[in-house]
Amino acid sequence: MSLQNPVFIPGPTNMPESLRRACDLPTLDHRSSLFKDILHPARDGVKRVLKSATAEVFIFPSTGTGGWETGITNTLSPGDTVLAARNGMFSQKWIDMCQRHGLTVEIVDSAWGEGIDIARFEEILTADSAHKFKAVLATHSETATGVRSDIAGVRRAMDAAGHPALLFVDGVSSIGSMPFEFDGWGVDVAVTGSQKGFMLPAGLGIAAFSPKAMGAAKTGGLPRTYFDIHDMAKGYAANAYPYTPAVGLLNGLKLASAMLLEEGLDNVFARHTRIATGIRAAVEAWGLDLCAARPALYSDTVSAIRTPEGFDAARIVSHASERYGVAFGAGLGQVAGKVFRIGHLGMLTDVMALSGIATAEMVMVDLGLDIRLGSGVAAAQEVYRNTAAQMALAAE
Repeated sequence: MSLQNPVFIPGPTNMPESLRRACDLPTLDHRSSLFKDILHPARDGVKRVLKSATAEVFIFPSTGTGGWETGITNTLSPGDTVLAARNGMFSQKWIDMCQRHGLTVEIVDSAWGEGIDIARFEEILTADSAHKFKAVLATHSETATGVRSDIAGVRRAMDAAGHPALLFVDGVSSIGSMPFEFDGWGVDVAVTGSQKGFMLPAGLGIAAFSPKAMGAAKTGGLPRTYFDIHDMAKGYAANAYPYTPAVGLLNGLKLASAMLLEEGLDNVFARHTRIATGIRAAVEAWGLDLCAARPALYSDTVSAIRTPEGFDAARIVSHASERYGVAFGAGLGQVAGKVFRIGHLGMLTDVMALSGIATAEMVMVDLGLDIRLGSGVAAAQEVYRNTAAQMALAAE
């Protein structure tokens, strides 16, 4: 695979050269006074990207999966029951983690391609007069299916039921790329990683805790050592970590947050929506369907594209890699072999997206699918040209 080509997987994402350089530090004594000038701005930057005035941000040398474990083990106790939506591979992985920790999980299933069944959540929580559910688990952008769920709607359902459960949100493929309102949505634990919207290499698991979640962490908790937020908080108070931190990645996170905030979060989100809209226009021009069942569910960070019945979608991914040196995402779980995924998040532009669309077209034509070369590119070009014209008029 050519390292000169952009990747179109839903993470790790393309990395700006400035962030690559920010991560490339000489060895720094992480117990020196220099480290605080990396640590605290990185945490504060993440807090601002989350749009929170109250969250405590914990950054572990890990990935989003470590962030999940941080949220679970610090706030929940042995024997606790949680309510979880399952509508894709990553929501299932979170459920599996809870079960491995000995928690009881009541699962609300939705078809892969659908979002969270909010009405069912409200019904279950309203009936839970004993408040056995200690947390509600929701995936904002299901990376396997390209489905966005309504987290604000989940919070409204919890409030309508008068239920005190914590709200845990997997924002791994949404935070930093799609609107996310930690305070406004009443999120208690939000989880992401460095390798998606923050445009960095994998290696940092990020977990944000609300004051309510911090309170729960004082009285509960499953066995943990590495992911203990109390140890981490003590380290932060002393401008340090309880163990060796990933200094280069933290320096990259400091700059990545600053870059997103300098672009303006609304502009970042609009850029992702524009690029995603162009890709969706291409999919329609190809005569194919998205895995996401309807437009209200479309994620602005990843599109899972269904291939014709009987065609192995994995062939598109392997052929793109071998023939053209371009990476697309394979189908996972129930949609393995049925979809291929185009990741359109992080450092991406309209022009870069067009190169991915053009490559996908070449691959599908090579493999004998009934796709006309240039059809998807032309459809996306119309979206991008019209949007650019509207932006130019607005700027005048």
